[in-house]
Amino acid sequence: MKVALVMIMCSQIAGDCMKPHFLKHYDSFYDCLLGGYEEASKKTKEIGKQEINKHEIVIKFNCYYDLKTKGLKTKGTGI
Repeated sequence: MKVALVMIMCSQIAGDCMKPHFLKHYDSFYDCLLGGYEEASKKTKEIGKQEINKHEIVIKFNCYYDLKTKGLKTKGTGI
C-alpha cells in the first residue's frame, strides 16, 4: 500500500485554507514525511517572502495510507 502526500495552504490573516492538493505517492511513511518537508520548503520559496509575510501563509502537509493503492509499487516519484 502506498502513502499519499497531501498539501494544504492556509492564510492566517484570512483564517481560511485552500482545498487539499494531492502531490504524490511514496513507498513508506518515512519517505512521505521527507517529501512533505521538501515540497513545503519548495512551495514556500516559490511563493516568496513578501507574500508569505503579507498573508501569513502556512503550508501544512499530511501523509496517509491510500487504500486504493494496495499492492502497487513505486519508487517515491509518484504515479
